[in-house]
Amino acid sequence: MIHLNWETTETIKQIECVHADAKKFIVHNKLTPGKKYDVKNETDEFYFIIDNSTRIGGFRKEYFKELK
Repeated sequence: MIHLNWETTETIKQIECVHADAKKFIVHNKLTPGKKYDVKNETDEFYFIIDNSTRIGGFRKEYFKELK
């Protein structure tokens, strides 16, 4: 159950939200376009970040761009 410790693990990288216009799900209350988020875990399709609710959330990569 590694996901139980994600909130306290080291940040992998930072990403910036580019939009919160979801077709199927409501994400506009959890993401803010232009805001930077810390990535705690990543898969091929999703970033797991600490969102606006200060909890871990999994979001599709299409909402973000990577910061260098």
